[in-house]
Amino acid sequence: MLRVTIELSPRGREREKCVIATADIARVSEGPLGPLADHRVAMRDAVLGEVGERAIVRSYPRWTGRVWDPAARCPAAALKRDNESLRLQPVKPEVTVYTSEAGFRYVRLDEIPEPTQRLFDRKLTGLGMPDLGCAYAHDWFDFLNGYR
Repeated sequence: MLRVTIELSPRGREREKCVIATADIARVSEGPLGPLADHRVAMRDAVLGEVGERAIVRSYPRWTGRVWDPAARCPAAALKRDNESLRLQPVKPEVTVYTSEAGFRYVRLDEIPEPTQRLFDRKLTGLGMPDLGCAYAHDWFDFLNGYR
């Protein structure tokens, strides 16, 4: 089995690193080892739990000598339901910013798409909220720009 581990080291501090995601890639072909093999991939995210679909990359040439190809191809297949091509780079979600009668700007949490909504919600712990189910716009923009 091949395990791809993604670690986050805040500000490059090695001692503070933590695993944020893993992808387990296992050979599932029956019979003797041959030049082609089928591989199953299962991916897990520390925040979201299991992500993508359990996918199988079929007839992969086993002896290519480059481990990075299956390390990229198998997670791509899991994210794209057995299609090994990588999808386009994600874009920042567009969310409407509202202004209250008192003049403060806010966003509605239920208008933020998943998984961004769940990640942003975790960052709101301890912050003030203008109303139930809302967040201040400056907190949203700080999150999008990597400050939270």
